Amino acid sequence: MIETAKTPKENKVKKRLKVFRKEVKENIFAYKLILPEVIAMLVVHLIPIGSGIMMSFLKLNQFTLKEFLDAPFVGLGNYKTVLFDSTSTIRSGFLDAFRNTVVFAILCSILVLSLGMILALLLNRKIRFRGLARTLLMTPWIVPSFVVGMLWGFMWQQDGGIINRLLVDVFHILPDKPFWLTGPKVMIAIIIPTIWRCFPFVMLMLLAGLQNIPEEYYEAAEVDGANAFQKFWMITVPLLKPVIAIQVLNGMINYIYSFNIVAMMFGHGSGFPGKYGDLLMTNINRNSFGIWQFGTGAAATVIVMICVLALVGVWYKVFNDDLVVNE
Repeated sequence: MIETAKTPKENKVKKRLKVFRKEVKENIFAYKLILPEVIAMLVVHLIPIGSGIMMSFLKLNQFTLKEFLDAPFVGLGNYKTVLFDSTSTIRSGFLDAFRNTVVFAILCSILVLSLGMILALLLNRKIRFRGLARTLLMTPWIVPSFVVGMLWGFMWQQDGGIINRLLVDVFHILPDKPFWLTGPKVMIAIIIPTIWRCFPFVMLMLLAGLQNIPEEYYEAAEVDGANAFQKFWMITVPLLKPVIAIQVLNGMINYIYSFNIVAMMFGHGSGFPGKYGDLLMTNINRNSFGIWQFGTGAAATVIVMICVLALVGVWYKVFNDDLVVNE
């Protein structure tokens, strides 16, 4: 028999498979150790994701919930309802929630990263009571997010809230006590507690990155006549890019899926922040569990998941070079 010559592509694939088998054989004990955890993580993640996707194709509501798997199959009907049916309760507020979530996620990402960087730079200096300052600044991070929502909900009250008392009665910054929990100011009322809750972790990660930058780089820059901003922009930022990239991704995902603070601030988990403050997760939760529309709620969740996956793809494209580890 005449053997056909293998193409360069086939030879390359065969070579990679050979290298992969060799690596697996050499590290078989390590693979056996992590196998149970890999299986557990696949089960924990794949079963809920698969169930959610399956529910998005079913007409699942208070009348068909007992049937579940035998609920009527509607195909892409739930997705059509979420995106195009103006008479649907979830569609009527979905676009507002989408817009609010985009604004919320972008502003929180920028402000949290900026505040975390400023505080990390300050705490990286040799100042008095630096340890105490680090401990106190980490306090917001250890407070549960639902507690943060409840506390700030009281603080934003028009008459009895401490914020209006400080702004109007004590410092006289504002002439009148505004409504923070209704109208356009709602976005401010949910962004500030989110920043307060999230900046300590970003600050901690950036501080750890700063402490790994050799001091010799800054000394050499000083010899060359670089000022403080030039040292920050040409040395600190490039060397912190891997840390910044991870914090950007982690922050964007957390802010898009943000729920606890907003839900607890308005009605202790059952309130409605209005069209100016409603986020995707509060909108989906309210329309799924409040009126028992689980099929359309699952479809809306899948749409959000697809958008987040697309965002992660863009993130990889932007920060790919900064995440490459040289061996």
